[in-house]
Amino acid sequence: MVDDGGRPATVADVHELALAMPHVTVYPGTEHKPVYQVGGKSFVFFRNPRPDAVDPETGERYEDVIVLWVESDAEKEALVQDPSTPYFTTPHFAGHRSVLVRAGRLGELTRAELAEQVQDAWLSRASKTRAATWLRDRGE
Repeated sequence: MVDDGGRPATVADVHELALAMPHVTVYPGTEHKPVYQVGGKSFVFFRNPRPDAVDPETGERYEDVIVLWVESDAEKEALVQDPSTPYFTTPHFAGHRSVLVRAGRLGELTRAELAEQVQDAWLSRASKTRAATWLRDRGE
């Protein structure tokens, strides 16, 4: 089998990676803009267009924003301040431990980088027992 972790990430990868984590549910009624949860807590979701995330040139609302939880404010700052990543935030998310990324920019990440971010998002929201079990089962 060929390792495809180095190829550009896609929206399909977000869905696949989120659903591959243990104990994941999709919040009912969000089939078109899924909200992936673990233990009733969202860790990845596809956001509806909002006035705080707009194209700076046209002023049009982004329709492809994905929210991913992060472990800490420090991790969030590292991701959004690094110009080599497509992650960003808005004032609406000040104090919220999550980063935003546009689906149209996912290809700037490799599938492996996206997998790590989705796994980290899950770990930040899963119970300590579930997180410890998952890490142990992976040998980490």
